[in-house]
Amino acid sequence: MRALVQRVREASVRVDGQTVGAIDQGLCVFVGVTHDDGVEECDLLIKKLLHLRIMDDENGVMNKSVIDNESEILIVSQFTLYGDTSKGRRPAWSAAAPPEQAEPLIERVIEGLKAGGVKVETGKFRQYMLVDLINDGPATLMIEV
Repeated sequence: MRALVQRVREASVRVDGQTVGAIDQGLCVFVGVTHDDGVEECDLLIKKLLHLRIMDDENGVMNKSVIDNESEILIVSQFTLYGDTSKGRRPAWSAAAPPEQAEPLIERVIEGLKAGGVKVETGKFRQYMLVDLINDGPATLMIEV
């Protein structure tokens, strides 16, 4: 499981012209699932996102988590995180899990974050999405569990 994490001032997702998810300060997290991912990887990602010290403290140092700052998380499913560009110029998507496997795992991550006390918004699985965000820092991390 891969997650591209961006600390944001705000972020939103639109599908067919309608905003389906929006947050203020927090994390915009693009999540990709591969074939051998399961419950264990979901739970590791949930813990990492809840406790990752990427939010600024009162001195402007990345020393607080989204829980500490009462920040929000926007989760966006992103199979293209498993795009393979090692051969040729067109990415191969064979490392990405099929939607039937990926969707319940992403749902588990969303529910786990909510259970951790964080406000979570989402995009729409298997939909063409327009994502708007203001990266804060910029601060961007790639997490692989």
